[in-house]
Amino acid sequence: MVRLHDNLTSGNCYKVRLLLTRLGIPFTRVEYDIDRGETRTPEFLRKNLNGRVPVLELADGRFLAESNAILIYLAEGTAFLPAERFERALVLQWLFFEQYSHEPNIATLRHWITFNLLDDERRSLVAGKRRDGYAALEVMERHLDGRDYFVGNRISIADIALYAYTHVAEQGEFDLGRFPVVRRWLARIAAEPGHIPITRE
Repeated sequence: MVRLHDNLTSGNCYKVRLLLTRLGIPFTRVEYDIDRGETRTPEFLRKNLNGRVPVLELADGRFLAESNAILIYLAEGTAFLPAERFERALVLQWLFFEQYSHEPNIATLRHWITFNLLDDERRSLVAGKRRDGYAALEVMERHLDGRDYFVGNRISIADIALYAYTHVAEQGEFDLGRFPVVRRWLARIAAEPGHIPITRE
């Protein structure tokens, strides 16, 4: 059985839990309080030098960090990662978009607001992150117009990666009412068999 080094409120961790559940892969969880430095201890840093969750611990003792790398590893050989070369590259394109344009803005504001972390320095960054977060949502809105999923005609890890923080974007005070196509896509992903909520023990 694999072990997931995890945090229940993290969207990056949630996307891994969601895929593991969808694939029917049994796993155990180890919870970390990221705001109390539990991923910065010498013991944890032996698992991931970057000091972040999620980390997937395999049955043979190997560790794999970075949420989207874990998604690719788990999805290999399944319908969640297309075998066709170009579609596979499109999935990777959206995974890179999620980590570069989406997560740094939407997830960051959600974290700061949810945990009351808006000090003066962070408040000076809010407008830029709000602008760039809305820009990412607009890209998603335009791409999904006329499509059910990000790549091809079925759910892939591109959808799982982007669902994780988009469906809780309103916790970061993003108005999803401005994005009706995205909202329909969110409902479609939530209705997929085997769906779990973000806070699952």
